[in-house]
Amino acid sequence: MSDTKPAPHPNADSEAFWAACAQERLTIQKCGSCGAVQHYPRSLCIACGSHDLDLIDASGRGEVFTFTINHRAPSPAFAADAPYVIALIDLEEGPRMMMNVIGCEPADVRIGMKVKVVFEPRGETKLPQATPA
Repeated sequence: MSDTKPAPHPNADSEAFWAACAQERLTIQKCGSCGAVQHYPRSLCIACGSHDLDLIDASGRGEVFTFTINHRAPSPAFAADAPYVIALIDLEEGPRMMMNVIGCEPADVRIGMKVKVVFEPRGETKLPQATPA
């Protein structure tokens, strides 16, 4: 197995999201028809079914909804990170994203903890991660 962490493979729906991440900008989709916001990027609004979706910049702030501490790396690429936190983060704008919580001890992560987004280089783009705010 490779000791290099995998990079995202953008598709037509996510290409602009990953391009923004490469510039260290977190974006979410907003529906021009009903105003709903969503993440992950997709071709239809999950609230009304409209195709009228635009990417907007998100604040990058949120809080931990839930998390787990992973003690066993799934591949050699993640071995140096173990143990590490995988969390669902509620963004200020509403959508929920899965991210790692970095920049603190895994035992210090708590539900409701305020976090902000930072970006980890991965291949030609960057991956959003959370760190204590």
